[in-house]
Amino acid sequence: MDRMRESIFAVLGDLEGRSFLDLFSGSGILALEAASRGADPVVCVEKDGDKFSLLLRNVSIAEKRIECHSMPVERFLLRNRTAYSVIFLDPPFPYAHKRELLERIAEGPSSPAGGLVLLHFPKEDRLPEAVGRLSLVDERIYGRSIVRIYEAGGVVG
Repeated sequence: MDRMRESIFAVLGDLEGRSFLDLFSGSGILALEAASRGADPVVCVEKDGDKFSLLLRNVSIAEKRIECHSMPVERFLLRNRTAYSVIFLDPPFPYAHKRELLERIAEGPSSPAGGLVLLHFPKEDRLPEAVGRLSLVDERIYGRSIVRIYEAGGVVG
């Protein structure tokens, strides 16, 4: 995970002036890293109660406020009206609806044109290189997992 995190943030570079949405946040380590690199606002979504408690404890050390939501990612995306410069999704490996999440992001307001959507998933999953207005721009392999970086193009709708 450390190697993956370092590589992702090397690709993203300085996040000053960019917003960051961390879906399936877990402990919040990626949100903390994004905040430390200048992202603002930073928003986390985690539905697991135990993980959410840990997330709240961890983000309390951040210099800037990190907003946290305890709810399913799917519900957050349905309700969300905010656009984020960077969206990171790290669903549990057995999660079966990764493509549907990408479709929901592509169809909704969460990712503006030029926004990046990063998805961490197991190598054995087969995901398309384009989903709606999201197009693959980079892919990194880490052992048995992959991080795909999609860029949002065009207009929503």
